[in-house]
Amino acid sequence: MNLRSKVLIIAGSDSSGGAGIQADIKTVTSLGSYAMTAITAVTAQNTTGVKSIIPIKPKEISLQIEYSANDIYPQAVKIGMLHSKQVITAVNKSLNKMKIKKIILDPVMVAKGGAKLINSDAISFIKKKLIKKVLLITPNIPEAEILSGMKIKSSKDMITAGKRLIQIGAKNVLIKGGHLSSKKMIDILISKKLIKEFESKKYNSKNTHGTGCTLSSAIATYLSCGKDLIKSCELGIKYVNEAIKTNSNLGKGNGPINHLNSINLDKRFK
Repeated sequence: MNLRSKVLIIAGSDSSGGAGIQADIKTVTSLGSYAMTAITAVTAQNTTGVKSIIPIKPKEISLQIEYSANDIYPQAVKIGMLHSKQVITAVNKSLNKMKIKKIILDPVMVAKGGAKLINSDAISFIKKKLIKKVLLITPNIPEAEILSGMKIKSSKDMITAGKRLIQIGAKNVLIKGGHLSSKKMIDILISKKLIKEFESKKYNSKNTHGTGCTLSSAIATYLSCGKDLIKSCELGIKYVNEAIKTNSNLGKGNGPINHLNSINLDKRFK
């Protein structure tokens, strides 16, 4: 298989392999592109929760970004866990040097098990600085509530929250509707000129660990291959839905999705 593009991932590590940078690498690779990484934190976790978080020094994160990109220049960047104001500042400066436009921010704030992964100063700095820089931000409903300062109980609320994020500087917002108590899955893309709903089947599964990381990485990959934003969101959502549908059922808690659902193995490797 010929590589379709290069994607730089800036995110935290998940030792269980279901979310974070491990999920990102699996996603980019499964969709036929080349993944590079800058690790922002190392976590000890499994499907039942997060045991510990060890932050990487901002200088080392910048070195990872710049040293990788100076040699293999990416067509897109996906940003995940940024746990402090200092890390966000370092990442922002490094991205300014790269002058890349296709940047996707997944504002990781709370782990699936409820552990807080980011401090209040970092949230404020994302709103003031980083949100204006990226092409797309992909919050789930709890994250969109934190960023917009409002409760979200319906698809109408999702649109209102998205418009609030546009008002504070976001270019495009894709709010993921998985936390709504609805029969169908509704994700909504909002910009100054556009409101686009993506409706899909909602699968009743506890194995949804890493869906947010996976979606943002899939969108970044499709963008890096030259597809437009709407098509990239559509295909990214489809990839995640198929990964949930093919239920891996690993672990005792919120298990990972199946990132390999898009791969057909050559007969020689079966």
